[in-house]
Amino acid sequence: MPYKKSLMVEFVALAAIWGSSFLFMRLGGAEFGAVATAGMRVSIGALVLMPILWFSGHWNGLRRRAASILFVGILNSGLPFALFAFAVLSISTGLSAILNATVPLFGALVAWLWLKERPRNSRVLGLVIGFIGVVLLAADKASFKQGGTGWAVLACLLASVCYAISAIYTRRYLTGIHPLATATGSQIGAALGLALPTLWFWPTHNPGLGPWLSLIALGVVCTAAAYILYFRLIEKLGPVRAVTVTFLVPVFAIIYGTVFLGEDLTSWMLACGAVVVVGTALATGLLKLGR
Repeated sequence: MPYKKSLMVEFVALAAIWGSSFLFMRLGGAEFGAVATAGMRVSIGALVLMPILWFSGHWNGLRRRAASILFVGILNSGLPFALFAFAVLSISTGLSAILNATVPLFGALVAWLWLKERPRNSRVLGLVIGFIGVVLLAADKASFKQGGTGWAVLACLLASVCYAISAIYTRRYLTGIHPLATATGSQIGAALGLALPTLWFWPTHNPGLGPWLSLIALGVVCTAAAYILYFRLIEKLGPVRAVTVTFLVPVFAIIYGTVFLGEDLTSWMLACGAVVVVGTALATGLLKLGR
């Protein structure tokens, strides 16, 4: 019983941490901009994780597959972090987190198209339901007219696709590599990939203490610490159960956004979010209809 309680605490803690990342991206991005926010986040995360990897004795795992791991970093961290940092400047953190919950949904679709793992029975229904939820949510919020939020919604969905593709890539080409080596190498790869864009888009003014603290929180807590906690859960619960943390992240993101940013939460967002979560649960096999 204490063991199960410990896992539940870690599970909820990870959801709370990742939920806060949307808040910190909004606070930091307002001064640093989306690209510099993402660049600093992965750079700080890499600096924190590198000594941990070194003393863990798994540095050789990173060296052996460095090229592939660095590439995954750009796809799994660099691009999506920048896309979400851009999105939260235009749409609510809660909506961004709900769209982020589509990652397992896109993962099931990518596995179908790339690995030919065709979903059957309730999983096909889940894909349909999930994408209907996304379309309904996006149609209500996305507008590509001047001042609209269409590009922000599209950025969230593209970031989710990046996460899904990188997960399948990792599964196919990086099996057997220690998770800490993959996590650290991915942050190094993302930092290298965003180095020049970060310098190019670095703010001309001097951001205040608050935005700097937000970036530090993003890098240390929401990236480095979260990765360590996430891979602990994968080891204890398995990848299928661990990924369900994505469903709980929007709850915390919505709470943070409502309390600290005064964001509005509509019943339509909640309804569409529920449709997306149910569809994703079916598509990934976490929820089954019948036998």
